Amino acid sequence: MSEKAAEKLIYGFHAVLARLRHDPAGVLEIYLDLTRRDARARDLVQQAKDSGIKLAQVEADRLARLVGRTARHQGVVARVRPVVRAHSLDDLLDAAATPPLLILLDGVTDPHNLGAILRSADAFGAHAVIAPKDNAVGLNATVEKVACGAAETVPYLMVTNLARTIEDLQERNIWVIAADMDGTRRLSEIDATTGIAWVLGAEGSGIRRLVKQRCDEIARIPIGGTVESLNVSVSAALCLYETARQRGG
Repeated sequence: MSEKAAEKLIYGFHAVLARLRHDPAGVLEIYLDLTRRDARARDLVQQAKDSGIKLAQVEADRLARLVGRTARHQGVVARVRPVVRAHSLDDLLDAAATPPLLILLDGVTDPHNLGAILRSADAFGAHAVIAPKDNAVGLNATVEKVACGAAETVPYLMVTNLARTIEDLQERNIWVIAADMDGTRRLSEIDATTGIAWVLGAEGSGIRRLVKQRCDEIARIPIGGTVESLNVSVSAALCLYETARQRGG
């Protein structure tokens, strides 16, 4: 792998500042809109200086050329090394000090949804978010921006076979629950005090039949109104909140 291939761009103040705090050695260079003179920009300049990271003040047009004119970069872009995910799922579960709390995503390809899910996972203490290598979004710049730093703190593991991963979790006595509108029990009726993995599918297609069949149970989120379903990131947040509520968090 070439040196350039081992680099990527992230943008937005939350994403760049989170990388500076959690992995300053992985930040190669920061580009800041030279018209930004506010407190947020000054804080970024100071943190880059304290970490010994080169910061270049550039015109907004250069930032647009780097990440695309439709990207909401907020005036800051950073060139970074990809985060190294050091732990396998087994290592992560072996090291867990509390009952495992996992989110499994089936067919979620929208980076905004993944970013929001990672943010909720960080807020409610999930150990990891897991997705298949095929038909899933990776940790791109949009995910990192929406995640507001959670992409640095919550492991995002991509597995070869999601159905097999579910079986592996069940062998560890982790309760695997599909969150789907055809569930017979309400979300609040599920015992989430033990190890639990919530399985969620993309809007429209939902959870694949084979994956759903592997789950121990199917739970539904009771909703009213005229909508038929919730956004997957909202569903994930509700599952995580219910788990934290039952555990007294």
